[in-house]
Amino acid sequence: MQKLFVDFEPNGQITLNEEQSRHIAKSLRMRKGDMLTLTSGDGNDYGCIIENTDGGLVTLSVCYKQANNSEPSVKVTLYQGVPKASKLEDVIQKCTELGISAICPTLTHRSVSRPDEKSAKKKKQRYEKIALEAAQQSGRGIVPEIMDMTVLEKAVKNDDSELKILFYEGGGESLKSMINPNIKSISIYIGPEGGFEEKEVELIKAAGGKIASLGPRILRTQTAPVAALTAIMLLSDNLE
Repeated sequence: MQKLFVDFEPNGQITLNEEQSRHIAKSLRMRKGDMLTLTSGDGNDYGCIIENTDGGLVTLSVCYKQANNSEPSVKVTLYQGVPKASKLEDVIQKCTELGISAICPTLTHRSVSRPDEKSAKKKKQRYEKIALEAAQQSGRGIVPEIMDMTVLEKAVKNDDSELKILFYEGGGESLKSMINPNIKSISIYIGPEGGFEEKEVELIKAAGGKIASLGPRILRTQTAPVAALTAIMLLSDNLE
């Protein structure tokens, strides 16, 4: 069922805004009597029926409320080394579908793309829209947070996850030995094109981070986070 995120708790009769109404009536071609789900990120889904699509705005009535069951038991934050071009957009889309909780575009020594403050703000707005659309498409209960672009040192300092994992082509421990269904928060560090420098690896290790490998093949920067998140969801019993 189609899902939309709203910034209020749905109750009674609701009129969607112009953008949401256009998406429902024009893009999806939904009509009176069709059902869709609203969520405000409060842990619940609200089943609604379309009452009217006339006049440019869509009117709904809430039919039922139920707990959302699509969110994983583990909160995963991705610290992604900022890649070139639009690769980060693909990472955000796919990781949102797989259950990521937050994504922090992270500047490392080998990050080629280094947008200024104005460009970074504009990119963040674009990233937030991609996360919202992917969350709606995949039936998520929340929209992942897109954090401000930051340097690696600051990211590591502010990271309070229960488990920090750096995925590194230089090898490391088995993910199976690190992850179990009881773990509640994990942060994963993925380098940009060219990977991490040795001093960056040591920085994360000094903060309690563990080094892990994604196998004998070297994955692209946009492939590695998807592979890592899939493995984490499987090992934490969130991908059955």
